[in-house]
Amino acid sequence: MADMASLLEKPRLDRDTLAMRAALEMPDGAVVNLGIGIPTLVSQYVPEGRQLLYHSESGVLGYGPMADPGQEDMDLINAGGQFLKWVPGMAFFHSADAFAMMRGGHVDISVLGALQVSEKGDLANWMLPERGIGNIGGAMDLAAGAKRIIVTMEHVDKKGHPKVVRECSYPLTVRGRVSLVVTDIAVLAMTPQGLLLKEVAPGWTADEVQALTEPRLLVAPDLHEITL
Repeated sequence: MADMASLLEKPRLDRDTLAMRAALEMPDGAVVNLGIGIPTLVSQYVPEGRQLLYHSESGVLGYGPMADPGQEDMDLINAGGQFLKWVPGMAFFHSADAFAMMRGGHVDISVLGALQVSEKGDLANWMLPERGIGNIGGAMDLAAGAKRIIVTMEHVDKKGHPKVVRECSYPLTVRGRVSLVVTDIAVLAMTPQGLLLKEVAPGWTADEVQALTEPRLLVAPDLHEITL
């Protein structure tokens, strides 16, 4: 196996490809909330024939993908501040109603970014203690209220430290709610037996993914490369 320095330099999937892989998890007709960062890209890559209802804590349901150049509307943006398309049937309402939908379990899937995810499905995504920077927004409500939580993120941080850890050292957003993690080198599922490595990025092996992951991984019998 290559040494750690070589692994950190090895080619990985880009952000758009992560969003494409996460988009495959979206069932037709689902109510979906997309967080800031990589998750916002998911709306661009939903497989043809699937119709989703996108929800935002700002008070909108049923918006479209990102707006084409020249079609931007200052009054219609996503969680990352990107302009969205108007589509027939969109609904607007008070932010309090949007949060009631989240807290009431009416969001089927929430796709969130993360600073750390533990092997037990704990999520930390709102505070960087070393920088004193944090903004919870609607993350706690989504993480606790959505029926399924999918995380999209880089596998290691800028210093090469694993973001998939045994125990989160950053302040938690929620405990035990993450079900799937899509990173730039792997797809990991939370199972009762442990953290299951289901897919690897092209050119990567299970041992190489393990070297950049803190908890011990279970390897799926049908482990295969990420395909789109």
